[in-house]
Amino acid sequence: MKKPVLMIAIGVGLAAIAIFLSFSFLPIIPPSQKYDISIEPIIITDSMGTETHVTIKNTGMDALTNIKVDYGGTAKPDIIPVLNPGDKVSLSPPEGSNLTQIRVTTDQGIDVTQPYRVPVSVPFVGNSGYGG
Repeated sequence: MKKPVLMIAIGVGLAAIAIFLSFSFLPIIPPSQKYDISIEPIIITDSMGTETHVTIKNTGMDALTNIKVDYGGTAKPDIIPVLNPGDKVSLSPPEGSNLTQIRVTTDQGIDVTQPYRVPVSVPFVGNSGYGG
């Protein structure tokens, strides 16, 4: 009599773990807009110089076309012909970019201006980075 109760308890525990892991690693919130975009311009300046990159991701449900990434200044804009849902592209701003903000437009009417973000840097301590 005790074995079936133990087996049921183990089964319920495993099911709970499986549900928890599924919700932890799978996207729960599906795209809600037909056309949407995520833009992440990053700039890092240190003693070695300046490093910049821009990540563009299609977070909508349909493909975006003729995505124009305007860096400002005298730089020629980049054009991404098609970006399918979930796809992302990483770009490096060309020489002549003003490095303060970028503007992204698409054929679908998206027009977003985003300033560059400076990531927070934490100095490493010891070999492991955590003082160890």
